[in-house]
Amino acid sequence: MSEILCEWLNEEVKLSRSVVPGSFSEEFSTGYLLGELLHKYGLQDDFNQFSQSRVANAKLNNFSRLEPTLHLLGVQFNENVAQDIMTGQHGAATKLLYELYIALGKKRKAKLTGVAMEAMRPAATAKLKSIESALYREHLKTLMPCQADLQLQQISEHFQIKSKAIEDKMACIQTAEQQKVQKLREEQRAQDIEKHCIGRRRQNEIMARIQAAIIQVPKPPPNHTIKAIEAKTLLKKKREAEETYKEIKKFEKSMAENASAVHNQVTDSDIQESLQTQKLQATTLETTPQTATELLSIYSDDEYIRKIQKRLEEDTFAREQQEKRRRKMLMDQLIAHEIQEEAYREEQLIYRLMRQSQQERRVAVQLMHVRHEKEVLRQNRIFREKQYEERRLKEFQEALDREAALAKQEKIDYEEQIIKEREHHEKIAVERAQARYKKHYCICWEVIDQIVDLSTKVGEYHILTNNKIPLKLMCDWKEFFFNGKPMYEQASIQPLPNEPRPEQFVELNKMNLLDEKDYGEYKSMTGEWCPTEENSENKPPPNNNILGHVLRRLMEIFYPPKPKPSPPIFPSFPIKGCILGKLFSGKTTCVKFIEKVCNIQVLSVDTLVQEAIQAFLKNEMKSEHNVIPQEAKSSGEQNEVQKNFSKSPLKVLTKLQTETPINGTKGNFPVKKDPSGQEFKSDNSQDGLSKLSVRAQLGAASQKLLKKGKSIPDELLIDVLLEAINQTPPEKGWIVDGFPMTINQAKLFEKAYTGIDTEAKDTNPGKLSLVTDARVPNKPPVTSPAFDVSILLDISDTMVLKRVANLKSDKSKLSPSEQESNNQNSDDERLEEKIDLDRDQVLHRISGFLDTWPKLEKWFSIHQNILVKVNAETEESLVCETVKGIIMEEVAKKQNRKFTQEKSTGKTLLTVTHQDLIPPIPVALPPVEPGSDEWIYVNEPLPKEIPDFLVPYWEMVENAYMNTIKTILRCLRNEQHSVIYYLADVRKKFQDYLKHPDLKQEFVSQWQSDFNSIADDLREDEETKAELHQRVTDLRDLLWDICDNRREEAEQECTDIMNDGWLPDRRGIAMNHFFSLMQVEVDRFQDTKRLLHDYYRAMEGKIPTYDGQDFTRIPLLDIIDVAQKEDKNESRRIPLVSWNLPSPEIIITKSKIKGTLRKSTKDESSENGVAAFEKDENLITETWQTAVTAVSNMVTAEIESKEMEEEKEQQQPELKEDLVSSQTLSGKATGKDAKDAKKLSPKSATKKKGPPSTPSVVEVSPVPITPEELKKQDLTLKIKKEYFSALKHEEVATKSRLELIKEKALAFVEELTMKAEEAYKDMEKWLGSRFLAEMSSVEKLIEVARHHIESSSKIQYEITLEETDFFISSDVKVIPDPVPSLHVPPIETSGSGTLTISQLTTLHKQFLQVAPKGI
Repeated sequence: MSEILCEWLNEEVKLSRSVVPGSFSEEFSTGYLLGELLHKYGLQDDFNQFSQSRVANAKLNNFSRLEPTLHLLGVQFNENVAQDIMTGQHGAATKLLYELYIALGKKRKAKLTGVAMEAMRPAATAKLKSIESALYREHLKTLMPCQADLQLQQISEHFQIKSKAIEDKMACIQTAEQQKVQKLREEQRAQDIEKHCIGRRRQNEIMARIQAAIIQVPKPPPNHTIKAIEAKTLLKKKREAEETYKEIKKFEKSMAENASAVHNQVTDSDIQESLQTQKLQATTLETTPQTATELLSIYSDDEYIRKIQKRLEEDTFAREQQEKRRRKMLMDQLIAHEIQEEAYREEQLIYRLMRQSQQERRVAVQLMHVRHEKEVLRQNRIFREKQYEERRLKEFQEALDREAALAKQEKIDYEEQIIKEREHHEKIAVERAQARYKKHYCICWEVIDQIVDLSTKVGEYHILTNNKIPLKLMCDWKEFFFNGKPMYEQASIQPLPNEPRPEQFVELNKMNLLDEKDYGEYKSMTGEWCPTEENSENKPPPNNNILGHVLRRLMEIFYPPKPKPSPPIFPSFPIKGCILGKLFSGKTTCVKFIEKVCNIQVLSVDTLVQEAIQAFLKNEMKSEHNVIPQEAKSSGEQNEVQKNFSKSPLKVLTKLQTETPINGTKGNFPVKKDPSGQEFKSDNSQDGLSKLSVRAQLGAASQKLLKKGKSIPDELLIDVLLEAINQTPPEKGWIVDGFPMTINQAKLFEKAYTGIDTEAKDTNPGKLSLVTDARVPNKPPVTSPAFDVSILLDISDTMVLKRVANLKSDKSKLSPSEQESNNQNSDDERLEEKIDLDRDQVLHRISGFLDTWPKLEKWFSIHQNILVKVNAETEESLVCETVKGIIMEEVAKKQNRKFTQEKSTGKTLLTVTHQDLIPPIPVALPPVEPGSDEWIYVNEPLPKEIPDFLVPYWEMVENAYMNTIKTILRCLRNEQHSVIYYLADVRKKFQDYLKHPDLKQEFVSQWQSDFNSIADDLREDEETKAELHQRVTDLRDLLWDICDNRREEAEQECTDIMNDGWLPDRRGIAMNHFFSLMQVEVDRFQDTKRLLHDYYRAMEGKIPTYDGQDFTRIPLLDIIDVAQKEDKNESRRIPLVSWNLPSPEIIITKSKIKGTLRKSTKDESSENGVAAFEKDENLITETWQTAVTAVSNMVTAEIESKEMEEEKEQQQPELKEDLVSSQTLSGKATGKDAKDAKKLSPKSATKKKGPPSTPSVVEVSPVPITPEELKKQDLTLKIKKEYFSALKHEEVATKSRLELIKEKALAFVEELTMKAEEAYKDMEKWLGSRFLAEMSSVEKLIEVARHHIESSSKIQYEITLEETDFFISSDVKVIPDPVPSLHVPPIETSGSGTLTISQLTTLHKQFLQVAPKGI
């Protein structure tokens, strides 16, 4: 069955992997091949989501997707079957494949698709199957663990194996130690046995000596009363034995008391050994009196000796049993006992020999016992000291071995840790290198993509523009390229959508980019809008300083500027610097050296934070000169800077006072709780947090954050650092160690120290774009940075890891005495803890430095230009000397700059003093021009309504001006693109038109067939040749007529293209765009005039008048059709000018004088083009003249109205005097005089161009002028002069821009006309060359035909005449080749003695018939 399945899967189904019978369980365990099998039969549509991976998640995914399909086929499949297949159970995959083989065979016979089978299944069954499928997936997930669980199980098994190996290793070590201890015990046991043997030997020797002594005792002399004497002697001996036994008991008791006193001073083991010894002694002494009694009773008998020997053997056996249980102290005790026994026996022998008295024997026994006791004590003490010494040596050796093993293991672990850290670092370095490469690759890919797009764009436009790309297009593409914008259009933005897509956003950004570029060039008159060399006098107009001053004043009134906080004040330090670098690069070493040698204060942020926290814990109070007023704290006003403190510490302190309950303060402040449960200081004492020093308050904030497990924010760190800088003496410089670490810290410190925010944006809404005030600086003054120098100790990551490893090894090599001495110093302990912490975090710190340093390097090197790099991989002394040289050089530079500034200031003061001594010479100064640097502007108070009206009005004018200019320039760009595409399209269409097929080939083919159909025998006939020549002539005339007709049609097409009205329409649209530009400039002038008019009238205290004159409108060209005109006549606001261009009528007739007519048509069209261009030029010039005249008239009218108003004001006092003097006159006469005065004043104003001075007014008003009126007149004259100067400046600027617009309009129209005429000329050129090429091909055809006529031969190959090409195709034959004659094979003849082939064949057949097998 397996072979059948393999053949089915490999040959019929053709799976992606070939399978063999023994590999079913392995190949189909993932489920991928099952999905492929079902996909081959069209049942598994989601096969693209199957995975070939062997991980658990991939298997679960595959079998979850297989289950519905298998149920659809009717195959028995559940989670248990899936689990068996996934786990590779033998036979599970084979069984499923056999069932699939049967089910798929049935499906193939039924010819049902998967969709049909799904549709045939009932709905209830399908719903039930879907529920079962969901349950199947859940059960399968529970049966098969996920990949994470498998990986976790593998990891746990790995660690279990590792832990088991460690346990085995520890068991081996413990076994070895136990064997070692057992060996030592056995050696000790052998030594004890040897000592015991020696003791027994000595005891035997003593007993032998005792026995010898007893035997040698002489017998008493015989007596005649032997029995009585013997009884008396026996009684006496019994008494002596009892007394001796009592004395021995007493001696044992005293010995026991002494032994207990001695044993109280030793260990428990010694006590046990002493007790054992005493028991042994007691046992021995108990047996002693019995033995003595027996010896006294019978000492001369052999039985006595045998009893003694028997007793001694029993004692020896008892001692051996006791010595086995007591191995440690037995030998010394036995020796002491032997000595005691020996002394006792010697005493007995002395007593027997010397027969001393009982008292003397008692004293001798006591002395012997004392000597024996002393000896025992001495031996015990010696033995105990020896044991103690051996134990100490053993424990010391074990401790040394243990320390060596631990040190060795620690060294191995540390080396492994170093190797892991290096591997991890190398991995991080590789990832960083890959990220850099990927980023660089992406950038290069984008640049190359843009270069390719630019190249293809240029090539495309080379084809469109006939190798004449406009400079404007190249500039636009260059702008796209430099800004990273795509060259080609991503999406259409016409019409502009309300919610644009990302592609449309890109197109909008491109459009805005070009709009800003074109507007900038137009505004500054550069680039495309730069005046030509011919009109170089028309330079960009200078800035209108008067208008700029007026607008700036209005903006300041309408948008009052926000007061800027005063920058913090710090003393001038000799040096301000920072030392940066990676971990273990030598920063702290260098700053310590600099602090010691150069007398410079070193500031470490970590140390400063710790000191601040310590100050808070010690309740450090602030001094009187640093006390912060409580009123400022209570009111929350912290805008002013107290002494040298920044604003941010006060915010931190206030927040701390209001939100943070201080529980860790050690002061005696009364504390109580509010109803909410928070603790706070009582109000009756202000000695709480408010009276602490700033450093202590910052420490309190830091401690609160650290207790919560949070990091200290950058603002608080900078406040701590600034507080330390405030406390630094001014004569000493300062250097920060390892700070700033991030770009945010650098910017915050720069802002806090200098008071300048580099990232602050100009939030002032009153910003001018069209004009500027020359007296307001555009940029703030340049200030020196917070740091004078920033030193980077450059070191590689490998060197950092090497230094960490060397630091660890150096620490491990320290002797215990050195470590103890180091541990006594608290500073060294903190340093060691910090080093250990840094060592654990070295990779994270290196990674963090590499992440933050690029931005810091850009900040210090490019933004501030104070970065100095030092190679920190050299020797320590060399690095320190290099850093010292850099700092001293910077100090010297700073001193030189300071000395130079003081010297220049002194010279200035001396020069001023010298000039003051010289008396001034009166010189007539020229009048000051309004708007110049010496001019003093009129800044009279304005009513509140004037700025409220004029500022929004001017903002509206600016926005309308910019938006309209951008829109018009965008339309001009679109016009340029449309012109290029239209001309390219016209060229291509005309070329395609010229290539249209014709009927010449049909006539040529018909003539060739007729020519070849003539018989060969008639071709030599002269009449036939003449007839054929006539046919060739007719063919030529026919082909010429076809060429003429195509030429006339092409000329008509070219004429239609030239007269379709496209060029006039484009010219008209372009001219309207330029006229709109002129209108925008005129509108800007009119709006500016109105603003200045209202502004200066308001300063004069007059009510702004309404200008009844409408805005000047420049007429546009009327290029709309008649039907559209009728629809738009009602809503028209801009005047239109009729624009009727000549429409030449070209009539082309088929006659012989076509060339002359065509020539006249071309001349007429060229003349019409020249006339149209001249008309357009005149129209542009007239429109420009209209705009310029309108501007001049507005200025003249404004000046005349101003003069008329002044004249009217001067005539008002005269009229009042006339009214007073002529009170008797009638009202009519007065009215007539007033009317006459009104009629005369405008005439006089129009005749004179200055302020009218009438002598009659002066004579009539003899009233003296007061100083106030004189001052008012001077102010009025100054306002008038300033106003007229601003108007004239705007007039000159407007005329200059109008002149430039006129030039560009003429150039644009001329360029458009030139491009169109060039395209038309190219079309005519292509038409002529095409006609000549066709005529030439016809002549070649006729020449070939006449040649074949004269040669009387047929034209075998096909003649082809396609468009302008004539050729004879050698691949196509018109006349078939003659049929070759049949070849008759030669007949072979037999010679003498030689057989032919046929004869040999016949002979072979006969042989086969006779003998088929050749036998």
